[in-house]
Amino acid sequence: MSGVKRRRICVFTGTRAEYGILRPLLKALADQPSFELQVLVSGAHLDPRFGETWRAIAADGYDISAKVDMQLTGDSPVAIGRSMGLGTIGFADALGRLAPDLAVVVGDRYEVLAFVQAALVARVPVAHIHGGEVTEGAIDESIRHAVTKLSHLHFAAAADYRRRIIQLGEAPERVFAVGALGLDALGRERLLEPAELEAELGLALSPGLLLVTYHPATLGVLAPGAAAVALFAALDRFPELTVLVTGTNADTHGSEVVAATTAFLARNPARARGIASLGSLRYLSAMRHCLAVVGNSSSGIIEAPALGRPTVNVGTRQRGRLRAPSVIDCAEDEAAIVGAIRVAASPGAQRQAAEKISPYGHGGVAEKIVAVLLATDFPALTVKPFHDLPTASAPPRSE
Repeated sequence: MSGVKRRRICVFTGTRAEYGILRPLLKALADQPSFELQVLVSGAHLDPRFGETWRAIAADGYDISAKVDMQLTGDSPVAIGRSMGLGTIGFADALGRLAPDLAVVVGDRYEVLAFVQAALVARVPVAHIHGGEVTEGAIDESIRHAVTKLSHLHFAAAADYRRRIIQLGEAPERVFAVGALGLDALGRERLLEPAELEAELGLALSPGLLLVTYHPATLGVLAPGAAAVALFAALDRFPELTVLVTGTNADTHGSEVVAATTAFLARNPARARGIASLGSLRYLSAMRHCLAVVGNSSSGIIEAPALGRPTVNVGTRQRGRLRAPSVIDCAEDEAAIVGAIRVAASPGAQRQAAEKISPYGHGGVAEKIVAVLLATDFPALTVKPFHDLPTASAPPRSE
């Protein structure tokens, strides 16, 4: 665009899951001549223990504008708190160097909170995707709402979430219900056929595949290790099924989940595989062809119903999120998990899931976000009005 300054948009990603959600938006921004895309990677992306997933971003053809190592040396609360502090220092330096006109973040992780703190002080307005949601079983709940208050533009996955963001005092004209961004990929990527997926994984899909992702429930009833032991004990009760386990998040006490996972894989070498990071294509393909999704990942709540697969949602980590009727909730208890898997495998549950009922829309979200960004004056975002809700004692404020 000759003579017209391209506005710099810095997209932050700290985990493989965030990147999977953000991929359609990155492409839409890169294809938009009015914008200059910057990609800042951090967190688990840079950690060999989690697969160094920054390489997948580079393989997709994106130049990585900055890497910020948060130096995650452990999974204790102290280690993660220190990592957040070191991350904020690195993010401040990166933002000073990149000088973006807008930053884009998704979700509710501690890496995101560290980043938006640095952006706030640098007077870089932030667009937040997936705010307004409730997950009572994890500290992500508080982080998400804190990120909302540190952000300036909001793209909610559902109308209910838009209302909650406004309830937090955000101006309605800055809050948009656009649907779940991660669903964009479902209609754009050609997913692998069963034979292709079997060749990729070295794992038979027949007579049935359980796709398992379990993250520490940081406010759960059970300790993460004990909850994971219960989950894998339940999976031992289905020797006829194959099991694909994806890696856990870099969360508090995640090593306990890794230990339980490793023990399960050692007990079941012929029918189970563990892969730290499947990548978006293999993960969504496995989800499309599985008998059920099992665990406590948000993908079981958002993506699985849109792909027509039932979900066994274990524990409280996702409590409060809108759910499709194909989501089966159960406690972090061996017997409860066994019962829920049996329900998910039943013909009735399979038929219900095949209806693909989703409270999060059916894609087209990246284009909606880009349209809003094109029409937005970024510098005007930094001063935020507080939107008061009307009450009996405090009528709406007149301007």
